[in-house]
Amino acid sequence: MHIEEPVSRSSGGTSSYWPDVGASLVVFLVALPLCVGIAVASGVPAELGIITGIVGGIVVGLLPGSSLQVSGPAAGLTVLVADTVAAHGLAALGVIVLGAGLLQILMGLLRLGRWFRAISPSVVQGMLAGIGLVLVLSQLYPFAGRAAPATTAEKVAGLPGLVVGAVTSPAAIGVGLLTLAVAALWKRSRLRAVPGVLVAVVVASAVGLLLPLQRIEVGPLTDVVALVDLSVLDAGLIGAIVTFALVASAESLFSAAAVDRMHSGPRTRYNQELVAQGVGNAVCGVLGSLPMTAVIVRSSANVQAGARTKASRVLHGVWLLVFVVALPGVLAYVPLAALAAVLLQAGWKLLEPRRVAELVRTDRAESAVLLLTAGLIITTDLLTGTLAGLLAAVVKTAWDVSRLSVSVTPDGQEHEHVTLRGNATFLRLPRLLEALESLPVTKHVRVDLSGLRHLDQACHQAIEHWADAHRTAGRTVDLIRPSAG
Repeated sequence: MHIEEPVSRSSGGTSSYWPDVGASLVVFLVALPLCVGIAVASGVPAELGIITGIVGGIVVGLLPGSSLQVSGPAAGLTVLVADTVAAHGLAALGVIVLGAGLLQILMGLLRLGRWFRAISPSVVQGMLAGIGLVLVLSQLYPFAGRAAPATTAEKVAGLPGLVVGAVTSPAAIGVGLLTLAVAALWKRSRLRAVPGVLVAVVVASAVGLLLPLQRIEVGPLTDVVALVDLSVLDAGLIGAIVTFALVASAESLFSAAAVDRMHSGPRTRYNQELVAQGVGNAVCGVLGSLPMTAVIVRSSANVQAGARTKASRVLHGVWLLVFVVALPGVLAYVPLAALAAVLLQAGWKLLEPRRVAELVRTDRAESAVLLLTAGLIITTDLLTGTLAGLLAAVVKTAWDVSRLSVSVTPDGQEHEHVTLRGNATFLRLPRLLEALESLPVTKHVRVDLSGLRHLDQACHQAIEHWADAHRTAGRTVDLIRPSAG
């Protein structure tokens, strides 16, 4: 396979790929509970989530587009998948995912992916914070040995009871805390080439053998693979195909924008990444599994674990395949509390409360965009929150660039001189009209527009209408317009 140049230079030889091997193991440990949990939450067999994770790692991982972004089943599509399966049945899911993948390929070939590059840093940070908090809330329950409620409101409301339950039944939370402690201490050891998360999960699994804990349960993949049945395709599925394609594309490319800001390696080629996501979804559709997107949790774990090339994301798919097909019994020894601890750590890193607090102190407008994005992601879903954040960022930017200075200077007893500087846009129209209409109608007025960098149609018409009304009153109005050059 073709391996891209590493993000940072190394001494050469096979040792330069060990960081990718270590990172792939970390991503595997993060991806495994996500694949299972998202499938269960979507109302489909857990093995379908594993299949999507394998395809996202091996198939999409080998394709050009992004180097460090990792794909798999996404929490942002959970509600959409559950509603679709309930309405059309599990057999229709493969057709919808296949159609969505083909539509994504077409969108990429038409070079529509580049339009997703325009995303504000505050929106990206809000997206990361929102996903991080959702992840933390969802994993606190398996961390304490409890089943997580379905909605965010129920998860928040259940926190007091979770604390009481953890005190009365501390086995799971003890294993989770042990996982976090070992991972933190391992970073300070001289054996940091071995991922601390891997060591922590192994230690926690060994200790967990002595305790009655919930563990991962995954059966053979051959029991759930069902090749797509095109006979179920009808006009009623077209809307679902388009919705899946748009939502999956938006989540993947917004994630790419966020991941590109987390490393200094090659930037994402958006159109090629959109094609790669389409190919992955087409394969998932043929196999009758869940749809995929690029997932920020896996991707950030990949970057933070020291990945340098696309080899890490491909290998994570290989580990998923090997463990589920060849060693399914090994997974039965891993406590859910240990994997929840890994995800809690990943969610906390995404949340970055210090950076959020710093932005709130230094820039209230940007922090408002961040908090709006994160808040809507928590209360609704990833796409709604991100789109709302983008809209808020656009409005903020439009307001910032629409700075208009209006100064009125008396020129003798009969004249007023009005000078406009900056950008006269419709956002500043109320202030402009207020200044003009406050001028005495008994005086002659000179309006100097030469200092304007931009004059939009709304302000231009307003100035002309005001001038006509002033002239009707028998007074003169001189408009000094910007030079044509």
